[in-house]
Amino acid sequence: MTGQTTWLDQARDAHRRDDVAAETAILDTAIRADRGNIAAQLAMAELKRRLGDERAAGSFYRLALGTATQAQNVPPALHPGLQRAEQFLAATERTFADHLLGQLREAGIDTRSASPRVAEALRMLAGEQPLYLQQPSMFYFPGLAQRPFFDRADFEWVPAVEAATDAIRAELLVLIDQSADRFAPYVTASADRPPPNNPLLDKPDWGAAWLWKDGVVAEGMADLCPQTLAALAHAPQPVIPGRAPLALFSRLTPGTHIQPHHGMLNTRLICHLPLVIPDGCGLRVGAKTREWHMGELTIFDDSFEHEAWNRGASDRSVLLFEIWRPDIDADERGQLARIFAAIDTYGEA
Repeated sequence: MTGQTTWLDQARDAHRRDDVAAETAILDTAIRADRGNIAAQLAMAELKRRLGDERAAGSFYRLALGTATQAQNVPPALHPGLQRAEQFLAATERTFADHLLGQLREAGIDTRSASPRVAEALRMLAGEQPLYLQQPSMFYFPGLAQRPFFDRADFEWVPAVEAATDAIRAELLVLIDQSADRFAPYVTASADRPPPNNPLLDKPDWGAAWLWKDGVVAEGMADLCPQTLAALAHAPQPVIPGRAPLALFSRLTPGTHIQPHHGMLNTRLICHLPLVIPDGCGLRVGAKTREWHMGELTIFDDSFEHEAWNRGASDRSVLLFEIWRPDIDADERGQLARIFAAIDTYGEA
């Protein structure tokens, strides 16, 4: 407490004398001596703000807010200063965005005329769009392109799967009509694990009729859906004992919303073949939102934050399966398969 009183008294004295250089030096010394000194960081931000250096003020306000986030306890006396920091940053971000976009419009550049990548960069720079990156919940493989959606035209096997759409849809409709008990809640809890914090837990709103599960064809599906399984054979599905392939008919009832979440891995892509798509359905991956189009595969990286919804009046159904990412070569796929198999054997007797 004595040390804090000393720097604070000195800073106040310098401020009363209008000695900016001395006040700056005192606050700088206090911040360098204690990286957790939120009070000194806020005082430096206020000083920079009085001097009209808003960029410097913003940097110290951000430092104070970041330090407060990591601190176990923040004294109540500092709360008003932190609130001023948040208000200042929100206001300056709006001012910056207006300045930036105004300057660019004068130069003939805006988010409508720029290339897609430049337009997206501008939206993020202006604070209009969050930065979304791969954040798999279990395993991250470095060096992969940060692409939420992939172009179906880039995959030579896609036409063979899409050509089977009518046959696959016919098998799905028979399954619904004659074997509806094949659909069970997609989100379930394991008997020996805590239940997931998911509002769709054990609810039929998001239903799954498994074709491949845990690396084997689901019982009876070879007879019920032979053409679907034959079509899936064209895709480069991972083969990992006890884990993959993975494929299912995924059904969302009207009004169902799959909340934003991240997939477990960034080594795979998820494929949706639309089969029954009412109006009002959509999928967001990162900052991009897409609708499904009948018979056209949607291919995306589910390690990005993503969500899906059915705001229509009837069920939405797609064939869902996973494939290896194309930028992982055959040797790496083999090594990764062994890694995942080893992970799954942990804790076995």
